[in-house]
Amino acid sequence: MFRKSEQRSTMTEPPIAEVPDFSFTTQEGKTLTKADLFGKVWVVDFIFTRCSGPCPIMTSRMIELSSKVAKLRDVKLVSVSVDPVYDTPAVLAQYANNIQADPSQWYFVTGPLDKITTFTQQGMKQALVSEPGAMPNHSTRFMIVDQTGMIRSYHDVNDPEVVQKILIDIGSLVRHPATPSQP
Repeated sequence: MFRKSEQRSTMTEPPIAEVPDFSFTTQEGKTLTKADLFGKVWVVDFIFTRCSGPCPIMTSRMIELSSKVAKLRDVKLVSVSVDPVYDTPAVLAQYANNIQADPSQWYFVTGPLDKITTFTQQGMKQALVSEPGAMPNHSTRFMIVDQTGMIRSYHDVNDPEVVQKILIDIGSLVRHPATPSQP
């Protein structure tokens, strides 16, 4: 006889780190800050539009997530470009349009290279190597951030169950929200 499988979540563990304050520009040319995401659960990844390596796979996983959380207004997706010199808001808008990303749910953001690098490496605790003339080398993890801006879990794109694991974490946070204190 089969028993209902338990959904396991890392949300019972203490937060990994707090997301630092940031101010980036979206594919629509609008400013997105940490305060704008206050009270929301968000999934973050790091990509760039010219990437022929892991980025298309990461984006396909985010597309899958997008369709599964489309009705949840308090869940957002954030793709941070690690190639901000090339990935202008116009380039990101075309990329988002090509994959039919809903700009009210899924933000593609860019900003000055030094701020992107600091945010990625120090703030989000992710690898990023960006050398002049070379394509960036970056993390292939998805980060789940709770309603208070705390990183709650990491999931690698190469995990065959990555989308399901992210959905379990999102579900845990939506059902049992972190108690926000206004920034």
